Amino acid sequence: MADRDKRVTGPALTQRAPQDVALPAACLTAREAASFLQLNEKKLYELANSREIPAARIGGKWLFPRALLEEWLLEQAHGGALTDRLLITGSDDPLLAATTAALAAQLGAEGLVAYSPTGTLTGLELLARRRANVCALHWGGVEHSAQQHALLLRRFGASRGWTLVRLALREQGVILRRGLEVDGLETLVAFDYRWAMRQTGAGSRHFLESALASRGFSAADCSVVAEARSEREAAAVVAREDADCAPGTRAAAAEFGLGFLPLGWEAFDLALPRDILFRRLFQDLLSAYGDARAQSLSLRLSGYDLSPLGRVLTLD
Repeated sequence: MADRDKRVTGPALTQRAPQDVALPAACLTAREAASFLQLNEKKLYELANSREIPAARIGGKWLFPRALLEEWLLEQAHGGALTDRLLITGSDDPLLAATTAALAAQLGAEGLVAYSPTGTLTGLELLARRRANVCALHWGGVEHSAQQHALLLRRFGASRGWTLVRLALREQGVILRRGLEVDGLETLVAFDYRWAMRQTGAGSRHFLESALASRGFSAADCSVVAEARSEREAAAVVAREDADCAPGTRAAAAEFGLGFLPLGWEAFDLALPRDILFRRLFQDLLSAYGDARAQSLSLRLSGYDLSPLGRVLTLD
């Protein structure tokens, strides 16, 4: 019989479908979380109610995100695995950007320091979600900054575990394209100059809106041709002459060789969880922001007062 006619006479071989493998749940119940952390449930509820542990109460039931629990556990460990990195978000600042870059170069592969400006409110949201370690922020004039910054942080439940550290005072106003000279904010609004406007939730936009309101205007009266997502992006748009002006600091204007219309001074602070305050990398960042190189740069950029650097502020 030809080979092609041969038949297998042994037991039939069947291919079994692979059995479903149970994946770890994204969120744990209180009982599961207590078992995972080797705590009793009463202690777990105490930590959840005091916001000392990542948890969410939905429909009267506590849920605990597994990934955030694992990260929290690492943070609690002495010399934990996350102490070799510092992720900074929030408001943009030329001096903080230069300081972060210098510190990152100094660390090399020994640690990670990164700065991703997002604007004040988005930065605080990232901090509340534990996606960043530090948020740079500014919200209104310096005379009301202590109260305004504390009120701003209280919008976020996680802020009960945060503290505020002052970096500097900065001069805030309007960045102007080269050659543009105006006698006041009213002129920029009344004569339809082209604005690169910051997004809602950015501290520079909030400062501008307050200044406009005190003069009987609003942001809707500005002829907006572009939106800039950071201080230095706003300056870059004006430097390319894609816009005539943008809200921002004197330092950002000077970095790009642009003109500046001053509107007042503001406080520039860092919000962070208390357990990060004495991390070596954070203390190194504060030291670098006030060292001789940084002070020299702050003078060349202008619009900075570094005298309050390192002051820890109360949120009461």
